[in-house]
Amino acid sequence: MPSRRGRFTGFEWLNPDATPRGLDRRSFLRLAAAAGASAALPFARNEAAAADLVDPLAPRGPGQAGAPMARFPEKTDLILLTDRPPQLETPVKYFTQDLTPNDAFFVRWHLSIIPTSINAETFGLSVAGHVNNELDLSLEDLRKQFEPASIVAVNQCSGNSRSFSEPRVPGGQWGNGACGNARWTGVWLKDLLNKAGVKAGAVDVSFQGLDHAPLPTVAPFAKSVPIDHALGGDCLVAYEMNGRPMPMLNGYPLRLIVPGWFGTYWVKTLKEINVLDKPFAGFWVAKSYRVPNNPRMAESPKELAKDTVPITKMPLRSMFALPETGTRMEAGREHEIAGVAFDSGSGIAKVEVSTDGGKTWSDAKIGQDLGKYSWRVWKHPWRPSGSGSYTLMARATSNAGETQPTTPIWNRAGYGRNIVESVTVTVA
Repeated sequence: MPSRRGRFTGFEWLNPDATPRGLDRRSFLRLAAAAGASAALPFARNEAAAADLVDPLAPRGPGQAGAPMARFPEKTDLILLTDRPPQLETPVKYFTQDLTPNDAFFVRWHLSIIPTSINAETFGLSVAGHVNNELDLSLEDLRKQFEPASIVAVNQCSGNSRSFSEPRVPGGQWGNGACGNARWTGVWLKDLLNKAGVKAGAVDVSFQGLDHAPLPTVAPFAKSVPIDHALGGDCLVAYEMNGRPMPMLNGYPLRLIVPGWFGTYWVKTLKEINVLDKPFAGFWVAKSYRVPNNPRMAESPKELAKDTVPITKMPLRSMFALPETGTRMEAGREHEIAGVAFDSGSGIAKVEVSTDGGKTWSDAKIGQDLGKYSWRVWKHPWRPSGSGSYTLMARATSNAGETQPTTPIWNRAGYGRNIVESVTVTVA
């Protein structure tokens, strides 16, 4: 069979309800520039591996209020961190829904040259390396040769909430919106690997997409998972997001889904799967996305950890959707406090809310259970008794019996925040 690997032409922002439209790279950059100009934000042009910097220590202020907004193709208005590569944050108002709408789902790329041309008829996925039978599969092959599978899972950037780090750390200054929950449909990774026939002695499985940097000295974005997790976990090669082809900016036509693990492993526009008989040594695992080797991923600014490991599982956390810090609320009437909670795969047992800065707690009502990797929407009615400043807090407890900590951690990359969140509101 002739290889389809890497064959793509033109620029097609997929319209799932019609024939894909053409849009060349110049037109895309013009759109992105227009979006950026409306936000009046100085954009990063850093092409190096740490290409996620706008102004690494620029204050974000409380919550997302006043953040610059931009609209990219197939997207609604999202918070703009950088335009090249696109980094777009979801406004937390969308975190009152079980599934995050595709057009509101956050965007995170690492390298500035992202795929601008996908021809669905010629696109191919390869499965190669330490296997008995190398595969070269078209999108049609994936749909016809394999039983479709679906899973609801949270995708969260490792640096979500980095802007709250004290002291501040370099990197994309995300609020709480580098996160989303979706129903992913595609093919189990283990089914692909079993069809290829993994040889004895396999250690890791690596994944690479179509994005790249303009300079050959910048490492390609490639990630890996251990062979046991690839064969025994719930990893999925997805071709649909919430029942539709996923937006180009979220990885069309194929994206790796690693439920319970941070989004750094969720490789977009996936084109190559390689089974390895030795540990993967790529930059984005061996050098980047590493955390101190302790349960909370913590270290001190005055004494950085020498022993680090790749970041993997997401810690338990809850986040507010309503209200945001700084909101002014009316006394004497009922208000809704709402948000989401999730962990790495045990599921959420309960969420508690405090309206007096943590002195007393009440159980919130949690929404439907869409699976252990999905978030649970929680809501709590509140009628403030009088005017003044109130500190609202939310803490989650998992089915594994873990409860969120009240003290924050710090690490040099701003990864893994999971402290009990609080927002301050004024009632008048």
